[in-house]
Formats: sequence, structure tokens, C-alpha cells
Amino acid sequence: MEKSVKRIVLLASGSGSNVENINTHFKENTGVSISCVLTNRKNAGVLDRCLRLGIPAIHFNKIAFKDTDTVLRFLRSLEPDLVVLAGFLWKIPEDIIAAFPNKIINIHPALLPKYGGKGMYGHHVHEAVKANNEKESGITIHYVNKNYDEGAIIHQAKTTILKTDTVERIAEKIHGLEYEHFPKVIEKLVFKNG
Repeated sequence: MEKSVKRIVLLASGSGSNVENINTHFKENTGVSISCVLTNRKNAGVLDRCLRLGIPAIHFNKIAFKDTDTVLRFLRSLEPDLVVLAGFLWKIPEDIIAAFPNKIINIHPALLPKYGGKGMYGHHVHEAVKANNEKESGITIHYVNKNYDEGAIIHQAKTTILKTDTVERIAEKIHGLEYEHFPKVIEKLVFKNG
């Protein structure tokens, strides 16, 4: 029997602005449900945001994630159609990747393969883009594999970077692209996977 509602699980490490944006996008869509938000930081802003939005959320530690199968078993119990990394900073263990082939996606705040890899997240990326006088930057939505930011690219969107743009302005432009494109790509993929 086919599941009528598509289930999404989100992983986040920060304030959860992308989580809220994704939730807003699917609010009127009865065919999609955010089953749970998982975070690796017990004081992450996303927990307060989920409380306000009425989304189930849990915190886990490194042992549960990397040294045992606790998080893997919990994810399996949710039967997600898609696992979405929305500002999640830990590398995903290979047993979790193997359990959800082509069902784990990430968003990166640059045009991969540029400015990817360990330590390249958030303002670190925007500072590197500015320091190298790049004329454009953007976002990359990609599948997750065992290496940081090396999974198959699903979607990219670009924005022009001006010489006068500060690191903060670059970040604003990239956030705008994330909010515009990420929920739409998630929607396409979650119905494709079903």
C-alpha cells in the first residue's frame, strides 16, 4: 500500500531559518509532512523555532550519531521519503547514507565544486568568495555522499557579486536564493522519490 503523505525529516545545526521557510512552503500542502527536525546542538535556535511552529524536534549527541545506530534506527522508524540537511554541519555517517540511497540532500552556500569541503560553511564561504573577488556565487543543492559537498548536483542557482558587496550582503543574497529554491527542489524530489 502506498503512503499517501510524503514524509520529510530535516537536520539542522543553527537557528532554523531554512527549516521555517520549508515549513511555510509546505503548510498548505496536505501531501507533505515534516515528520521531525533533528539537531546536534542542544541549544540550537531551531529547537525554539520548532516549538513555536509545532514541529516535533529532538537533539542528539555525537555518540548517538556516530558511535551507535541510535539516530539511524530513529530515522528508519520515521520512514522518510527525503532527509534534508538544512544547515546541518556534521558529516553524515556512511551507514545512514547507505540506509537512504539518493534520499539525503544538502544545500551548500556556493557554486560547487568551488568553496566546498570541510570547514566551508556559512560566513567562511562568503568570506572566501569576497577575498577571491568572485563575480558570482550561489547555492548548490546536492545528494549527500561520504565526502563533504561531493555528491551529485541536483540544482544550482546564481547571483551576481559586486565589488562593493560586503560579506554580509553576499550572505543576504545567498539566503534569498536558498529561500526561493530549496523548498521547490525538495517538493520535486519528494514526489519523484515516491
